[in-house]
Amino acid sequence: MVNLIPVIGLEVHIELSTKSKMFCGCSPDHFLKKPNTQICPICLGLPGALPFANLEGVDSVIKFGLAFRCRINTFSKFDRKHYFYPDLSKGYQITQFDLPLCSMSEDKLIRRVHLEEDTAKLVHQEGKTLIDFNRSGVALMELVTEPNFHDAQSVTSFLKDVQLTARYLGISNADMEKGSMRLEANISLSPTSGVGFDSHEVDLPDYKVEIKNINSFRFLGNAIKSEIERQKDLLSKGEKVIQETRGYNEETGKTYSQRTKEEAKDYRYFPEPDIPPMRISDKDIKILSDLIPELPKQKRKRFEIEYKLPNDYIEILIGDTEKADYFERAVKEIKTFSPKAIADLIINKKFDIAKIAKLGKVEYATNSETERAVRNVVEENKKAYEDYKNGKGQVLGFLIGQVQKKLKGRGNVQKVMEILKYGK
Repeated sequence: MVNLIPVIGLEVHIELSTKSKMFCGCSPDHFLKKPNTQICPICLGLPGALPFANLEGVDSVIKFGLAFRCRINTFSKFDRKHYFYPDLSKGYQITQFDLPLCSMSEDKLIRRVHLEEDTAKLVHQEGKTLIDFNRSGVALMELVTEPNFHDAQSVTSFLKDVQLTARYLGISNADMEKGSMRLEANISLSPTSGVGFDSHEVDLPDYKVEIKNINSFRFLGNAIKSEIERQKDLLSKGEKVIQETRGYNEETGKTYSQRTKEEAKDYRYFPEPDIPPMRISDKDIKILSDLIPELPKQKRKRFEIEYKLPNDYIEILIGDTEKADYFERAVKEIKTFSPKAIADLIINKKFDIAKIAKLGKVEYATNSETERAVRNVVEENKKAYEDYKNGKGQVLGFLIGQVQKKLKGRGNVQKVMEILKYGK
C-alpha cells in the first residue's frame, strides 16, 4: 500500500528591532505611521544613493544563529535579487544568496539564516493600489529550514520557539499582528511504501507549493492541513500538482492560487557592488555568544527540574520573560509557599509579590476549619466547582476567594488548593 507523507519546509521573515533601517539612517518604526514619512533616497532606491550596512542587524542575525547552533560563516556578503514588483522601486532587493551569515544548524533542521531589506507595503483602497515606503529597507532576517517537518503540529511548535527565542535575544518582538513576523510553508507529498513512514528520510518530490504571508500560528496550521488534503485529492485522481505560490482564505478554510513559483535562476543573483563583503572573526563570534541569555528551551527544562511545575504552567511563565523573572523573584523572596502555589497565584489570581508575602504571614485557620470552609463553598457553588474539575482553571480564583471570605482571610491558599484539587 502506498502512503503519502507530507514534506514541509519553512521560510520565516522577522523584522529586527534595530535603531535604524538596514542600509540607511531612517527610523524602522513603520507601524501605524503616516505613509511615506520615514524615507530617504536610499529607501526609495533613487539613482546615486549608496547603501551602508547596519552592523546591529548583522550582530542580531549572528546571535540568532548561535542560539540555534548554526554555523557562523566568517566570510559573508550581500547580493542583489532581481525581480519587478511595485513594492520594490529599485527593481532588486539587497539580500544574501550563496554566503549567508548563518548556515546549517547542528541538528540539520535550519538550512540558513540570512539578512536582507524589507520591501515597501502595498495598500489597497477604493479600487486603487497605493505604496507606502516606510517599511522599505527595514532590517529583515530570513530563516529557511530543511524540508524535515511532516505535520502542522510540529511546524507550529517549532515556530513558537523561534518567536520566543527572538524575544529572549531582544532582537525583535516578532509580533505577527504588526507584521514583524511572517510565515511561509513549502508543502509537497512524497509517496512511501509505509515502511519508515515516520522517518525524516523521505524522497523529495519534484514540486513544492508555497503558502505565503501567513500571520498566525493557527492560520498556518490550518493552511497546511488544507493544502495537504488538496494535494492528496489531486494525486489520488492521478493528476499532477503544479508548483506554485498559493494564499490561504481564512473564511473558506482553503488555499487559492496566486502565481507560478519562481526558481532561483529567475532572480539573476549577483554580488551587491556597493557594500563590501564582511569578515567575522572568532573573537566577534565569542563576544556575541557571551551576550546570549538563557533561552526558552533551557528555561523550560530548568523550571521542570528545579521547580517541579506542570507543563502548562511552564509554558505560560516562559512565554513572557517578565512574568518568568517575576515568578523566580517571588520564589526566592517567599518561603512560605511552594513554587507551584506561587505560580498558581501569579497565573490564576494575578497576585503580586507583596500580596503573596502578606498571605504568607497570616496566622492560618486550622486544617479542620479549612476543610469545613471548602466543603461549604463547594456545596454552595456546585456549578463553579464542576467547571473547575472539568478543566476551567480560571474558576479557581473565585473558589479560593469564597473560602477566604468564610475564613476571614485566614485560609492557607496552598492548603485550600490542595483540598479543592484532591479533596484533602
